[in-house]
Amino acid sequence: MIRTLLILVLFIFCGSFVIWKSNNSYSTTEIPDKLSAYNFFAAPVAEQRPAKDVFSYDLNTPLFSDYAEKLRFVKVPEGKKVMYNDSTVFAFPEGTVLIKTFYFPKDFRDESQGRRLIETRLLIKDGKGWKALPYIWNEEQTDAFLDVAGEQKEVSYVDERGKKQKHAYFIPNSNQCKGCHNRSEELVPIGPSAKQLNGEKEYGAIKENQLQHWQQSGILSGLPELTKIPKAAVWNNLSSGSVEERARIWLDINCAHCHNPHGPAATSGLNLNTSETDPLKLGIYKTPVAAGRGSGNRKFDILPGKPDESILIYRMESNDPGVMMPELGRSVMHKEGVELIKQWIRQMK
Repeated sequence: MIRTLLILVLFIFCGSFVIWKSNNSYSTTEIPDKLSAYNFFAAPVAEQRPAKDVFSYDLNTPLFSDYAEKLRFVKVPEGKKVMYNDSTVFAFPEGTVLIKTFYFPKDFRDESQGRRLIETRLLIKDGKGWKALPYIWNEEQTDAFLDVAGEQKEVSYVDERGKKQKHAYFIPNSNQCKGCHNRSEELVPIGPSAKQLNGEKEYGAIKENQLQHWQQSGILSGLPELTKIPKAAVWNNLSSGSVEERARIWLDINCAHCHNPHGPAATSGLNLNTSETDPLKLGIYKTPVAAGRGSGNRKFDILPGKPDESILIYRMESNDPGVMMPELGRSVMHKEGVELIKQWIRQMK
């Protein structure tokens, strides 16, 4: 009864349902209760081995989600292709499904010790736009089940320094997804763009550029030469870019989905896209639009050379729901990410 009511709520807010059929077509009547019903993965579904028409991918610098690791996949309908562009997230054809599974290794130093799958989020594009569907994995790790209401899980693991960690992990409800995936009041993907996909990935025993692999697999068209494609730095790889480049891409993926001219935080006047070149719009010597508790009594979003006097750092370090940034998607501070942004601000003159 409770699940039926939750499905009804999703219908009211999203407007329509989608169901995956064997012929890869869609019906706007109902949605599967189990992730396995989509046939995205070979059995057992927890191993996350994609079907032949489902392609895995990585981002050069991913969104931080309370230290969760992610497995990403895309399914493009047969006969359709993604159109390349070098400036925004790709325009995926109707019928595309973006699949993202969040998990925690038992020990980040050695993932062969096993992992715990937490949730799998689907973004499905139908004739009315993108729909977000969250599936939560059961304790037995045999399948994930639709849960539009969201949930809180306690996770525990050994981190990369060998220290035991335990904290809450929040799974957003379907409507909260739009809090981040919002562009001009439409739900859209955040990560899969040319700059983020321009990197190598292992496909079986072969390592190749992801964009070239997509083109060769017939799901991407219009790809130029690799030398002409932008490439995002890897935020924690010193050899992939300067401190500024790595800091800017961290802010781009973690903050710019809201802080851009078309995002829900557009009225702040802060634009954290990597394409922004105006120092003031980046927050340098910029006073907040609305001062208050969120400013921490600091005068500027970014005060060059002084990260601890910058509002940006104050909000990134906070776990207070009325202060913290990002507002959704984290319950703990990303210590390493914050230190990178501090390093960037310290070297400003």
